[in-house]
Amino acid sequence: MPLATPDLDFDLGDLPVAEWYARLEEIGEEHGHFHRLGSDHATLLIDAGKSLLVTFETVEAARRGPTPRGFDFAARLGWSVMCLLSEGDTWFRDPAVYGTFDRLSDDGFFEDFDQVLFLGSGSCGYAAAAYSVAAPGARVLALRPQATLDPAMTGWDRRFLRDRRRDFTSRYGYAPEMVDAADHAWIVHDPVYAPDAMHAALFRRPNVTALRAPHTGARIEPLFDLMEIFAPLTEAAMCGRLDRSEFARLWRARRDTAPWLRAFYKRVESSGRTALADRIRRYGLASRDGAWFRDRLEDTGRRATPAAAE
Repeated sequence: MPLATPDLDFDLGDLPVAEWYARLEEIGEEHGHFHRLGSDHATLLIDAGKSLLVTFETVEAARRGPTPRGFDFAARLGWSVMCLLSEGDTWFRDPAVYGTFDRLSDDGFFEDFDQVLFLGSGSCGYAAAAYSVAAPGARVLALRPQATLDPAMTGWDRRFLRDRRRDFTSRYGYAPEMVDAADHAWIVHDPVYAPDAMHAALFRRPNVTALRAPHTGARIEPLFDLMEIFAPLTEAAMCGRLDRSEFARLWRARRDTAPWLRAFYKRVESSGRTALADRIRRYGLASRDGAWFRDRLEDTGRRATPAAAE
């Protein structure tokens, strides 16, 4: 297995979709392989080192950046990367994907690596957890994953009604059971956002650690990127040193991340917790987003003036 760090310093973000796929195929031919899996999925392997990152991404999300997410780890750290791509949110519920992981497992593919991490967010977080069973002893980092969309188990989740027709009851189906064979799984979620918190609560296994990221909602992945904690979080998970203490240390970056601080302030203010809102506003005045919080202070003063005059 080659150990040379691949040269992946390029930007695919502006390419038309057909050219984007063609470029991925060229990268696969040069560094590993690329395969289309039916009409809705594809897999790309970059064979670079003894640590393997298995990422699940939608094509839309992968095209927002210069390259799919795993490329950075391959180029910077020399990790091997297997990137699974889907056209839209499919939850990777496709016999072609099942067959791919069956073959990888039967061939002992994952056994060639010293450490393996499955990574994904949302529907892709579900897939990361579900398919990790193909690599016993792997680790899983899943951000706001769904446990299943089977209405018999999660009928309370009304967000994905059309996708309930997908088969979540057959192979690789119920994600919380599929992580049983993992060395460890970390489920990162917003405990304030009820649907994601309820899915996270279904991952009740001794080898699962739930990590709470309040007030991130459905934007947890881009917010982690803004906080510049996605990469160190992934690196800590890969080597097995991610714990609540390490996550808390990384999570402190939220205090200097304007979108998170604004969302937190708005939620607290709308709930009528004026003392806490004042504390957040005073903190915000000294942050890089001070102008926005000064405007909020002026608005608060204007609203308070009539009451004070009375």
